[in-house]
Amino acid sequence: MCTGKCSKFIGICLYPLALLSIICNIFLFFPDFQTIYSKEEAEGLYRLTDEIKYMGGVVGGGILVLIPAIHIHSTGRQGCCSNRCGMFLSIIFAAVGVAGALYSGIIAVVGLIHGPVCMLENNKWSRPFLNSTESYLGNTEIWEICEEPENIVVFNIGLFSALLVAACLELLLCGFQVLNGLFGCICGTCNHKEVA
Repeated sequence: MCTGKCSKFIGICLYPLALLSIICNIFLFFPDFQTIYSKEEAEGLYRLTDEIKYMGGVVGGGILVLIPAIHIHSTGRQGCCSNRCGMFLSIIFAAVGVAGALYSGIIAVVGLIHGPVCMLENNKWSRPFLNSTESYLGNTEIWEICEEPENIVVFNIGLFSALLVAACLELLLCGFQVLNGLFGCICGTCNHKEVA
């Protein structure tokens, strides 16, 4: 596969991953698919985990990957961008995508490790798994200490895991595009009419 076609393929693959990251991050603002917790958070009550508010999926895995995806995809088309200069620019854009994917992935890992904010038996809202000596991820029996929102542990694990998987794939694709762009700079894009 020539470098131009490879760029087009990578760009197309990045679109759904960026969209998935944005959607997962937005859903995290609505635990148990309820708007009440976001409204209470806006009123100054502690209802959402800090990692949700860092917007790793929207900013990192979303926007900082979507913009490079558009350029990388256009680099694969024949025309003004499918030349050595376009491939060089795709390296820079892919590096931005790597940074965005890393940001999203790190936020997702921290969100998974620290666990969700939930209401405990004493009607107190906190992060019960934050300073726990054992990981809550493998011990489903301790999830029951979270009384509200319903199924918040599963909700957070599912969405932060999806963000992490999307970030890993974005990181892999953008990293590969850095190498592909380097080969495109050196060897060209395999297009018949290459513009210098």
